[in-house]
Amino acid sequence: MDIVIRPETPADRAAIWDITKRAFAPMPYAGGNEQDLIDRLRDAGALEISLVADSKGRVVGHAAFSPAFAADGSPGWYALGPISVEPDLQRSGIGKALIAEGERLLRERDAAGCVLVGNPAYYSRFGFRPFPDLAPPGEPAAYFQILPLRVSNPDTVIGFHRLFYG
Repeated sequence: MDIVIRPETPADRAAIWDITKRAFAPMPYAGGNEQDLIDRLRDAGALEISLVADSKGRVVGHAAFSPAFAADGSPGWYALGPISVEPDLQRSGIGKALIAEGERLLRERDAAGCVLVGNPAYYSRFGFRPFPDLAPPGEPAAYFQILPLRVSNPDTVIGFHRLFYG
């Protein structure tokens, strides 16, 4: 499959909403509003990096990166998520390509690091490591992970954008 990873355009908005809804629908941990979160982040100007996987003009994947906030006030933190791939194309490397391009762009920004809540067995292959002691209140500590970039040994709680919480 021929995939191009590129920044989203305004014309991609509906496709991103649709693919995110379909990708998260069967997930037992999904809240059902992941697609709406992306719209809220975008509308608030908090969708710092928004990448789509494009296959011959069709959006088949999406990754959202928004600002994250360190309790000690240190700058340069980002959150990955939601990330979604068309259900019939999952496990084909699209998610990997989206994450790799996002990491490249974060490194260009001299980011301190990137946080997420997700399956450690999956995200560890991208360099994310569990940091349960740094999970913000209300997040499942066992699934809270950080991809250290500029900061090699994070030591402060890193919280998600307020829009993640309502």
